[in-house]
Amino acid sequence: QVQLVESGGGLVQPGGSLRLSCTASRISFSINAGGWYRRAPGKERELVAFITMGSSVNYADSVKGRFTISRDNAKNTVYLQMNSLKPEDTAVYYCNAGGEYGYWGQGTQVTVSS
Repeated sequence: QVQLVESGGGLVQPGGSLRLSCTASRISFSINAGGWYRRAPGKERELVAFITMGSSVNYADSVKGRFTISRDNAKNTVYLQMNSLKPEDTAVYYCNAGGEYGYWGQGTQVTVSS
């Protein structure tokens, strides 16, 4: 059974940083796109960032210049480094493998508040 396990969420003050990790089992990030989505209270789920099999990356306009997605094939893990966090980044963040019709993690809460 495919599993995506996220970690690294938490409470941080505005301007702070967090790094999310997503480790996969029974699916390889080296041959599947990996991505991060988020759902804020009362809002639709939105794509935050993804990295393709060929290591091309794409970001939502709202996080460009602040967030960085990366991948460690040896650890079968995708990361999301989040810097200069804002209150509007508060959401549950979900890891994804294989696109929207692929596999999902259970989500990790990120709260940006003073």
